[in-house]
Amino acid sequence: MKKYSKDFLLGEKVKIYQPTDGYRASSDAVFLSSLIGYVKKGDAILDVGSGTGAVSLCLAYRFPETPIVGMEIQPELVALANKSATANGFKNLSYIEADISAKKVPLKADSFTHVVTNPPYFENEHPSPKESKSLAHNMNGCSLEQWLQFCLKMLKSNGWLYLIELPQNLSDVLGALKGKAGNIRLISLFSKSGQNAKRILICAQKSSKAPLEILPSFRVHDQNGTFTNGAQSILRNGESFF
Repeated sequence: MKKYSKDFLLGEKVKIYQPTDGYRASSDAVFLSSLIGYVKKGDAILDVGSGTGAVSLCLAYRFPETPIVGMEIQPELVALANKSATANGFKNLSYIEADISAKKVPLKADSFTHVVTNPPYFENEHPSPKESKSLAHNMNGCSLEQWLQFCLKMLKSNGWLYLIELPQNLSDVLGALKGKAGNIRLISLFSKSGQNAKRILICAQKSSKAPLEILPSFRVHDQNGTFTNGAQSILRNGESFF
């Protein structure tokens, strides 16, 4: 295994191991995890494209009784994520190596109440010379539509899908969800007042016919560059949007 570092999430409440020279989690992962506001007994969560495990590690801290599975194509990141889960004592969390484009995956369809995912933002654009970063940021032969189709396949009827995307990819997301999921909720993330949104948080309910809602935008930084109180409550304390 290549060199890695021990870092922290949620105000040092959660340990995470990450490659020192490769894909590393950002605040996107914590914001994404905060879309899940509550879970019920019997619910299960799947993290598709789990990377170093940042999203599901935050969720395991918040929901210690809920079974959570992370699915990732890179074996080195799977090993590190499982190491992180063990270091935190999260017995409800595990990671598996699997490819969503494979004919068979070691997961049962229609078996998760919540599916959370941070898809690669580009379809083979701006490839990094570092393989780990390239796989994390680029689809590499799998379209966004195929990615989201897999996520919906894993969801139970009326289950919830959560993802974070670039604004320019929103039309593709909505096209992929059309006729398959509704009750869509959009939250735009922007860095400072007066700036355009840099990310879009998306929630969608499988099989729902409810209309789309655009919720209030969320500002991440004050004008001096520090995190807003709202951002700190999520990034440090693990609070949710809902």
